[in-house]
Amino acid sequence: MSSFMSWFGARRDPKQSARDAIVGLRQQLQMIEKKEEYLQKKIDEDLKKAKANAVTNKAVATAALKRKKANEAELDRLAGTRLQLEMQVNTLESANLNAETMAAMKRGADVLKLIHGNMTVDQVDTTMNEVIAQREVAQEIAEIISNPMNADPVDEDELLQELNDLEQEQLDERLRGAEHVPLHQPQLAAKEPEPVALDEAEELRQLQASMAF
Repeated sequence: MSSFMSWFGARRDPKQSARDAIVGLRQQLQMIEKKEEYLQKKIDEDLKKAKANAVTNKAVATAALKRKKANEAELDRLAGTRLQLEMQVNTLESANLNAETMAAMKRGADVLKLIHGNMTVDQVDTTMNEVIAQREVAQEIAEIISNPMNADPVDEDELLQELNDLEQEQLDERLRGAEHVPLHQPQLAAKEPEPVALDEAEELRQLQASMAF
């Protein structure tokens, strides 16, 4: 009882206990395998002896067959024992792996707790809302900086009116230019004057003639 308690006592490291148990089981398996090899060798020898004396010495052959049967029975028992030991080794190895995995996960959880500290989901939501709000402020500031004059938005109606005024001014300048065209202009031989130009000149001549005294 004392040895059992010393082996599985509370003070003993479970991981080391599992390793020691696995080592012991594997050593036992090696002993069984050697015993199986020995028994198989004896079985082969007795079978050979039984065949050699089957005709000439039946007593020797019968004794050899009896030993062969006994060794085969022992070999079967050892095979069953070996199977149980192998299963126990696999179970211990799986349990040890599970324990190491759980220990690693526990260490990871402890580190996460240390990283998160007193952080809560509500605090994270509040912080993210503040980040979003500050991001919007930054965008507004960037827009203001990109337009330093802070000019008023362009009035499309004013632009259209200004364009119409410019168009009317151009038409007026063209009309004033037509009023100062000389009565007799040299005509190009290669190009005849346009009818519209002749009409304007004729109207101007008539206007000057009516104003002459």
